[in-house]
Amino acid sequence: MTQMMTNSNFNSLPDPDVQAEFYANVPIKRLFAWIADVFLVTLATLLAGVFTLGIGWLFFPLFYLGIDFAYRTLTLSSGSATFGMRLMAIEIRNSSGRRLDAPEAALHVLAYMVCTGFVLTAFASIAMMILGPRRQGLHDLVLGTAAINRPG
Repeated sequence: MTQMMTNSNFNSLPDPDVQAEFYANVPIKRLFAWIADVFLVTLATLLAGVFTLGIGWLFFPLFYLGIDFAYRTLTLSSGSATFGMRLMAIEIRNSSGRRLDAPEAALHVLAYMVCTGFVLTAFASIAMMILGPRRQGLHDLVLGTAAINRPG
């Protein structure tokens, strides 16, 4: 893959017209990464229920949201990708083209959760990922982030 373009503009993400390889197959990779992450978070939530002697299962939705938020925030801030994204060789970059730091990761996860928490915004995000030039979901567009194929 070619080197990511850097320019003095606000947005230094790869240009989808000039560097289309950064966005090739990203929507399907995001889907498979999401499936892997949901599996991992569900497993962690079930284990948390066991470690709390079943009390956690009474609050399964809250446990799940808390563990999901922590998992996504920690993995995005440590490598700009969840384990599912790493498996699929994609990562999230900010508007400067850099990896996410901890506050950006937390904000990205919060925006993701809000967008997926409502049917219309969830479907809008999916449509935007499929049709948009940078394959950004609604939360990505608002924050100026994008999922790209990991530069090699």
